[in-house]
Amino acid sequence: MRIRKKVAWLAPIKSGRFLVLEAFIKAAEAQGWSEVEVQFVINEVVEAKDDSEALEILQDYTQR
Repeated sequence: MRIRKKVAWLAPIKSGRFLVLEAFIKAAEAQGWSEVEVQFVINEVVEAKDDSEALEILQDYTQR
């Protein structure tokens, strides 16, 4: 599954994928993302090999 939606949000300056993921989830839910879409992104971030890769994944879902 590939999600083409983008979230308009400002990524926090906090370090660590899970702190940033928390902010992303709140923004995505506020913008009407479904539970399935949010869970898909969560799975991608959790499965990332490191924080750097996880943050790149979140950037792919960020509106620029």
